[in-house]
Amino acid sequence: MAASEPDKDIAPADLDTKRRFVRVTRERDDGFVEFDFAIGEPGLFVELILTRAAFAEFCAVNRVEDFPPDPAQPATPSDFDWRLKDATRTRFK
Repeated sequence: MAASEPDKDIAPADLDTKRRFVRVTRERDDGFVEFDFAIGEPGLFVELILTRAAFAEFCAVNRVEDFPPDPAQPATPSDFDWRLKDATRTRFK
């Protein structure tokens, strides 16, 4: 099988890996902070949880920028609107 030649019309994504983004999603009573973290592209993020002190250090080390609440979250949630943390208490169809 011959390798296909890459499409010369497709430009690689312009991704600035020096930009780091954080969106706090919840500050818990037990001292933990739940947040989204992204590198280069705010739309691609991971969900993390750290103690408040560790979160402050994480933000300082990564020199993060805040990014606003997720605009993709609709005002009226549907069966498809969930986060990983919801998986432990949600029954999916």
